[in-house]
Amino acid sequence: QRSIPRDGTLRPSALRGQIRMREVDFAYGDGRPVLREIDLQVDPGQTLALVGSTGSGKSSLIKLLLRFYAPGKGRIEIDGQPIEDYDLLWLRGQIGLVSQDVFLFDGTVEENIAYGRPGAGPEEIRRAARLSEAHAFINELPQGYQTRVGERGQKLSGGQRQRLSLARAVLKDPPILLLDEATSAVDNETEAAIQRSLAQICVGRTTIMIAHRLSTVVHANQILVVEQGRIVERGNHSELLARNGVYAALWAVQTGLRHS
Repeated sequence: QRSIPRDGTLRPSALRGQIRMREVDFAYGDGRPVLREIDLQVDPGQTLALVGSTGSGKSSLIKLLLRFYAPGKGRIEIDGQPIEDYDLLWLRGQIGLVSQDVFLFDGTVEENIAYGRPGAGPEEIRRAARLSEAHAFINELPQGYQTRVGERGQKLSGGQRQRLSLARAVLKDPPILLLDEATSAVDNETEAAIQRSLAQICVGRTTIMIAHRLSTVVHANQILVVEQGRIVERGNHSELLARNGVYAALWAVQTGLRHS
């Protein structure tokens, strides 16, 4: 596992948000391969979904885009430039991440949302909360936006924490949005609310989403099925159902369970 070189200097005035991975291999320190021969392209403003069983390498792909790690082989490009050519902190500033592990600190709701873009005004914070369907529950809290959330947000439910994390990403307004199992720890009603938010939030920005529930990815422009670190199927929802392979089998299981 190579250390991350930090000598990139590119800081363009704007990112279009095209992401390209070419023949990417990756292994953690123990040498066990996690990703193999990954080839993918997401065009600006498009949504790419990654599905597959737990441990198939999907989250590692997101960690490579955030440059927490460097690939062992292959190239990752953003807007046609190698990812390592960009200034690291600047690059991370262009990417919004909403994951199942929401980091909240012991401050107010408002302060936690503002963490997405320090210096944002109260109106911008409230707009982000409305887009994330968080505004209504915040208003019901004892002190509204001034309510303290407790250490790691313990005074809030999982769904409420998730919506604050989404509001934070909306406030940041990044050209690239990464969603790592953003609805995994929430109930169906909250999932529906987050889905409605994402339908608006993803418009005009490049989005890569990892999802366990296939119902959350049916509208993606492109879906990749990842198994044991390899892309085994790719297409949109209807193409993959017609193929009658891994994705179609997963869909049958999940929709079958829902109807039983």
